[in-house]
Amino acid sequence: MQYYIIAGEASGDLHGSNLIKELLLLDSKASIRCWGGNKMEAAGARLVKHYRDLAFMGFAEVIKNLPTIFKNLDFCKKDILAFKPDALILIDYPGFNLRIAEWAKKQGIHVIYYISPQVWAWKESRVKGIKKSVDKMLVILPFEKEFYKKWNYEVEYVGHPLVQVIDEFKVQHAGEASVYKAASFPNKGVNIIALLPGSRKQEILKKLPIMLQVAADFPDYHFVVAKAPGLEEGFYHDLLAPYKNVSSVVNKTYELLSVAKAALVTSGTATLETALFEVPEVVCYKGSAVSFQIAKWLIKIKYICLVNLIMNKEVVRELIQDELTVTNITTELKKILSDMAKKQQLQKDYTSLKSLLSKGGNASANAAKSIYTYLMPQ
Repeated sequence: MQYYIIAGEASGDLHGSNLIKELLLLDSKASIRCWGGNKMEAAGARLVKHYRDLAFMGFAEVIKNLPTIFKNLDFCKKDILAFKPDALILIDYPGFNLRIAEWAKKQGIHVIYYISPQVWAWKESRVKGIKKSVDKMLVILPFEKEFYKKWNYEVEYVGHPLVQVIDEFKVQHAGEASVYKAASFPNKGVNIIALLPGSRKQEILKKLPIMLQVAADFPDYHFVVAKAPGLEEGFYHDLLAPYKNVSSVVNKTYELLSVAKAALVTSGTATLETALFEVPEVVCYKGSAVSFQIAKWLIKIKYICLVNLIMNKEVVRELIQDELTVTNITTELKKILSDMAKKQQLQKDYTSLKSLLSKGGNASANAAKSIYTYLMPQ
């Protein structure tokens, strides 16, 4: 069979790559064409567009780049028609993928969505369009099945793919600490604080300079920035250069989290990855003033962090927009490093979180089996 898969971000590339591996186990002669990244290409797909050419952060940035976005949409439609897939598989990335879904459905193409857009956060009315355009929705967050149920739309919960990914990493890298060598540390005894500022230039420039200033208040710790693999080396140089106890790694985020004592993390998948590595974290978010005001008006959820949303309470502290200051980060970081009661409660909550996300089993395998079974002639 022929599969056309679209992922527009680093996390989509990760989950897409694992889905591709599982699809190829079920369908060894499958032909897969994709929009994604290096991981999806390495897994066996033909890469058409890299996600680094697609990522625009915030409302203002999207408006500014509308000509490019429309050009990409047009190219994508032509490429899909030329490829003639048996199924179009969309991974999150709603601004682009929901438009493609609506178009593809009209072309008579099977549309499958793996990792639901966060319609429960904002623009809930988009569910009406999803019901019309998406033949099969596979969700990875426990509360999403109930959310869609109230819209009379049956979806399938397959578990969260990160549980399997991180468990496998821990087994494969047990006892390893390659991050020390990568960050040029003199020994393995150094206390590390991980900085995960995101993968897009716009968000990194908003948050990383504030996060870095905290390093001066923690001379006994070494701060390590997880660089985005899609960005050029020179981009980070001037940002990191003024700080003595700061270094960086690239393509070693999991190695970094496996040895970190704490982490400062931007919102998104990284907050969940940090929690599954059982690392105490502070969530740091700051966007452009215009984008933030629009988001505040549109978004109707209590938290921005996936950990807190899934647990339906504040497990980790969120510092958003004007609250993201050096003073506030320093205060919260000291708490998660030194307050034993806080640390114990955090570990207890992390254990509950993993238990919730593990109920579905191996998400990538479940999703691949569901897709393959759906497409097979009855």
